[in-house]
Amino acid sequence: MKRVILLLLFSMSLSVNAQTEESLLNHYKAYYTQMRLQGDVNGVISALTHLNIIAPEKARQDTLAYVYMNNNQHLQALNTVGIERNESDSDLAVQVKAISLKALNQPKRALEQFQLLFGRSPNPYLAYEIADLKIQVGDNAGAVADIDYGIANTTDEMKYAFYERQQPYEVSLKGAFTHLKGLVQYNTDKDNINEAIATIDQALEMDPNFNLASLSKQALQSRKDSGDEPQN
Repeated sequence: MKRVILLLLFSMSLSVNAQTEESLLNHYKAYYTQMRLQGDVNGVISALTHLNIIAPEKARQDTLAYVYMNNNQHLQALNTVGIERNESDSDLAVQVKAISLKALNQPKRALEQFQLLFGRSPNPYLAYEIADLKIQVGDNAGAVADIDYGIANTTDEMKYAFYERQQPYEVSLKGAFTHLKGLVQYNTDKDNINEAIATIDQALEMDPNFNLASLSKQALQSRKDSGDEPQN
């Protein structure tokens, strides 16, 4: 008889726990929906965190990391999804890793993630990120192929945003690739600084407001005028 009573009590306990968990799950789902409607990022993060604890889901975890990334909380985003290259990751998780690692000045690790994304869905925007990162890590020869791909596959309507000034601005993606081409030319043949300046001038002809290209040209022109670079 005691055994029957114990089993009955255990069964009731499981039922209560299941109801409590289901109630919490429904509560935080409703809370998540409401926080999204209100545009409350911290509330969304809190709701997703609780949901991941109550009922862990990979898709929900990736979404949480994406929210962190969009809120410029890149370290938190990477703590959520990790930093390693993983072929089984969702596109969203790989995107989070790529952007957050780049933001945290980890070009080699970011490059791995952008290349994984490019392998799944090649496009000029990813090619630009890859070329830029390859230049940063010293792989100028590797960057050439990505620049050539980008210039060949970019349309005039495609734009790229830059944030080195207080006020962000956009230039044509083709102009952005042309600027990178000039940097690669200089990095691979410093004796021919005139060619690099001429290429960057092409980028400025496409987008006269291209501040980063202007800064690059000024730096190269200064080196040329100071005699730091041999003249042809």
